[in-house]
Amino acid sequence: MIHMPMRPAYVMLLAFVLQTAAVYAGDVLRRCRHAAEESEGKDLAIILPAALTLLTLLIGFSFSMASGRYDQRKALEEEEANAIGTEYVRADLAPGQTVQIQALLRDYTAQRILYYEVKNPARLRQIDAATAALQAQLWSAVATPAKATPTPLMAALVTGMNDVINSQGYTQAMWWNRLPQNAWALMFAVAVGCNFLFGYSQLRLNRVRLLVLPAIISLPFFLIADIDSPRRGLIHVVPQNLLALQATLK
Repeated sequence: MIHMPMRPAYVMLLAFVLQTAAVYAGDVLRRCRHAAEESEGKDLAIILPAALTLLTLLIGFSFSMASGRYDQRKALEEEEANAIGTEYVRADLAPGQTVQIQALLRDYTAQRILYYEVKNPARLRQIDAATAALQAQLWSAVATPAKATPTPLMAALVTGMNDVINSQGYTQAMWWNRLPQNAWALMFAVAVGCNFLFGYSQLRLNRVRLLVLPAIISLPFFLIADIDSPRRGLIHVVPQNLLALQATLK
C-alpha cells in the first residue's frame, strides 16, 4: 500500500484562494450595507481578535503534531540502520549462513535507502515487493540454523533479525501517520471565517491590502503541509544513517 501525501504547494494555493474569496466577500457585504452600526463595530472588535487567536492556536497545535511526526521519522530511520548494522555483525554467529545473510542485508539496505529517496508510486510498489521478498529470505536464512541448533547464540541472531523486520514496519506506519484531515478542515474553516470577519470589519479604499491576511496565513499552512508530507515539498527525511551504513558494509 502506497499512501501518497498531499502537495504542500497545492495546500498553500487552496488556502490562499479560499481566504481571498472570504475576505473579499466580507468586504463586498460591508460595502453593500454601507457603514455599520456602532454596536456592531464593537462586537467585531471583540470577535475578530478572538477568532485570530483561535486560528493561531490551531496552527501552532498542527505544526507541533507535524514536526513531532517528522522527528519520529528521523529517529526510526536511525533505529532501522542500527538494527541492520547489528544483525550484520551477528551474522557471524551462523558460520554456514554468514555470507548469505550479510549479502542479503546489503541488498536490503539498498532497498531501504530507495524507500526514502523514491517518490514515484509505481517504483515504490516495486520497492515494497522487493523488501518483502528480502525479508522472507532473511528470516529463512536465520530460522533454518536456529532450528537446527537452538542455542542462546542462535536466539540472539533470530532476535536481531526480528528487530530488522520490525523496524521497517514501524517506519512504514509512521510514514502513513500524518495530520488528520479533520484538523486540516478545522484550520481551513477558521481561517476562512477570520478572513471574512477581517473583510467585513472595516471599509477600505485600497482593496489590495485585503490580500495581506490571506497571504500571511497561507505560509504556515504550506510549512505544516511540507513537514507533514514525507515525499513532497522541501523538508524530508534524508537516510543519512542508512547511507553511512551502506558505505560501511561495502
